[in-house]
Amino acid sequence: MSLMEQWRDALNTLPLVAILRGLKPEEAEAVGDALIEAGFKIVEVPLNSPDPFTSIQMLASRLGERAIVGAGTVLKVSDVETLASVGGQICISPNTNIEVIKKAKALGLISFPAFFTPTEAFAAIEAGADAIKLFPAELAGPKGLKAMNAVIPRTTPVFPVGGIEPTNMGEYLSVGARGFGIGSSVYKPGDTAEIVYEKAKAFVTAWHGLKG
Repeated sequence: MSLMEQWRDALNTLPLVAILRGLKPEEAEAVGDALIEAGFKIVEVPLNSPDPFTSIQMLASRLGERAIVGAGTVLKVSDVETLASVGGQICISPNTNIEVIKKAKALGLISFPAFFTPTEAFAAIEAGADAIKLFPAELAGPKGLKAMNAVIPRTTPVFPVGGIEPTNMGEYLSVGARGFGIGSSVYKPGDTAEIVYEKAKAFVTAWHGLKG
C-alpha cells in the first residue's frame, strides 16, 4: 500500500492523530503497539520531545504499514529533511510555514500544517498541504470552524487540535471537521502503555459511535 493509499484509508476509517508529546524512545514501541491495538492509524511525535527522531525511527520501523508515523512541531526545513531520513511519513506543524510545506511535499511526505485564520488556511492549501489543523481549536471552537469552513475547500480535510475529548468531537464533526489531533487526552508523559490503550480506545469508540 502506498503512503497516499494509507492516508486515504485513515481519512475514511479513523482520522485520529495520536500526539505523543514527551514520549521517550524507551517507551515508543510499547505505546505504539497500544495505539495500534486500540485502532489508531496516525502517530505523531512532536520534535520538542526527548530524542524525537529516534522515537520516530523506532515507531516507523515497528509499525510499518499499520500506521502513518511522523513528527509534530516541525518548524524548520532541516527538520523535514531529518524526518524523511529516519523514515517519517507525515510532517505536522503548529504554524503555516510555506517552505516547510513545500519541502515536505518535495520529499514525498504528507504535509499537515496548522492554521488559525482563513488567510493561513488558503496559504497552506496553495503551498500543497494535504490537510490542515485548526490550532488551538479550543479558542476557535465549533463556531469558529463553522465560519471558516464556509470558505475552506471541502477537498482539504480540517482537523481541530487542542482540547479535543471524546465528548466534544460531535460538535466539531457537525460543522465540517474531518478528523482530530489528540494530545494529553491520549498520552501524557508517565502514562503506561495500558493507560494509553484505554484512553485511545475511548476515542475510537466515540468516533465509531458518532460516524455509525
